Amino acid sequence: MASFRSGRGLLVIIAIAFTLVTISLGIYPETGLAAAKEGLKIFWEIVFPSLLPFFVLSEILLGLGVVNAFGVLLEPLMRPVFNVPGAGAFALSMGLAAGYPMDAVITGKFRRSGLCTRVEGERLLAFTNTADPLFMFGAVAVGMFGLPEVGVTIAIAHYLSAFSVGFLFRFYGRQESSPKKEGLMEGKRNSWSKAVKSRKHLKKRESIGQRALQELFRAKNQDGRHFGQLLGDAVKDSISTLFMIGGFIMVFSVFVAVLDRIGLVTLLTPIVGKALDFCGLHPSLSKALLQGILEIDLGAMAAAQTNTALDQRIVLAGVIIAWSGLCVHGQVISVIHDTDLRLAPYIGARILHALLAGIYTFFLIGPLQAGTAFVSGGILHFSAGFFDRWILSGRHFLITIGFLLVGAVLLRFLGKYRLIMVEEETSHFTDRKKPVAPMRRL
Repeated sequence: MASFRSGRGLLVIIAIAFTLVTISLGIYPETGLAAAKEGLKIFWEIVFPSLLPFFVLSEILLGLGVVNAFGVLLEPLMRPVFNVPGAGAFALSMGLAAGYPMDAVITGKFRRSGLCTRVEGERLLAFTNTADPLFMFGAVAVGMFGLPEVGVTIAIAHYLSAFSVGFLFRFYGRQESSPKKEGLMEGKRNSWSKAVKSRKHLKKRESIGQRALQELFRAKNQDGRHFGQLLGDAVKDSISTLFMIGGFIMVFSVFVAVLDRIGLVTLLTPIVGKALDFCGLHPSLSKALLQGILEIDLGAMAAAQTNTALDQRIVLAGVIIAWSGLCVHGQVISVIHDTDLRLAPYIGARILHALLAGIYTFFLIGPLQAGTAFVSGGILHFSAGFFDRWILSGRHFLITIGFLLVGAVLLRFLGKYRLIMVEEETSHFTDRKKPVAPMRRL
């Protein structure tokens, strides 16, 4: 009864808020028009050309079974470290290369196709939701702060905090992570378990590469689409998803502009300022934080332009980028709405990510400021045009996959000789926990 009443209360608050914004937009139409144009410019010139290739390629790789093969190869790394299937490395890599909300799109596809359980999908959303390096190095460090070396500090703190969240979330939902408790994709997982059991007697003689190839062929046959249809579906679905994301960007641009025009941001500034002062940050950063809660670009820009100490501005920018803004959260909700993935773990992870990013940024500002200009200078050279940006993102994706593969091989080797202890949970690649192999002598 209490939850029902709280749900009705939340609905009333949301309805009143959107009604007031709509009325305000009618009173200040010029503000809404200017904000919508700015949002459209950001989407059409930056977001659409940057994300479209990755959206299309991810659809194709999923249809061809490449992601399933990655899952077999990277299971020895992703399972012990983050407690997710090996295919999660694909979501992580694409998220690192393309940024928001690429990881959520791929995780939603994993859940629909049964590549992960609900808890595993929620773990993936917790730590793969990251900004791309081009945004942090190019847009934030160079475009907003005018200091290329700032990008190194923000990026390292951002990724360290994301991986820390992933490691902490490996313990999330352990009591309900058994596939037997999952209802949405039960039929598909049962068929996979039968297929695994039928090949179980061959696994002792098969290498991990052979099993990866078998998984690739099995997934491609299960998809059943010829390449022409797969390519057409990939382009159509990717454009549809991107236009939905563009709508979110425009709507939240208008939302932030209207709230600022009617004075709500000014009204909340003193309250937020007291909270920042308690955390050791200057109250003048309160407006930037309020804007960053709603939209990441506006918040980071406001933080860079605030007249206060540089280190505090960098810390707040790191917090805002890790939080990513309600605009990105709305995009995430829209791409996972037809799955059973819950939003509460995702929001909790974003809060934890923001707190850790602020702490890591604070401690990294000093050591990383010296001697990093040549790194960011190189990245600035590649971030000028669309093709250079795409090449750099693709290179970042390949480097990430390479490091993950090396880590998987290393962990497999160490686990083989019992130099480390790995506790595995059930996944769709294994129908039950594997028996412990006899210890080998080095």
